[in-house]
Amino acid sequence: MPLSQEHPDYAYALRAADGRHAKVNEQILQQSFILMPDELVEHWPVQTLEQLQASHMEAVLALNPAVILLGTGERQLFPRTDVLAACLTRGIGLEAMTNAAAARTYNVLASEGRRVALAMVLPG
Repeated sequence: MPLSQEHPDYAYALRAADGRHAKVNEQILQQSFILMPDELVEHWPVQTLEQLQASHMEAVLALNPAVILLGTGERQLFPRTDVLAACLTRGIGLEAMTNAAAARTYNVLASEGRRVALAMVLPG
């Protein structure tokens, strides 16, 4: 689903997302990734939410976000408690939602200048 045609004042805009791929700027991504307004980390090694472990969150937490959006695919799923705890013990909120909802929320928060990280799970 296309999200925006505007040209934001941050480096990485999420243009479209669904359960199988995402478009960051003009690049189509088919593997899980981490996105912040000023950074893109490709090839995040998670293909399903069931695979997600607390250790996978270290790559996200290292970017020092204020909030983390977790795109869980076409359906909203919730991560295990140890994954939530890895974030909450550092005072960082984690919100799980569909990839499409996470993309929309990311764009709103990024446009407000927030330090938002999007960790999007793709099956690629």
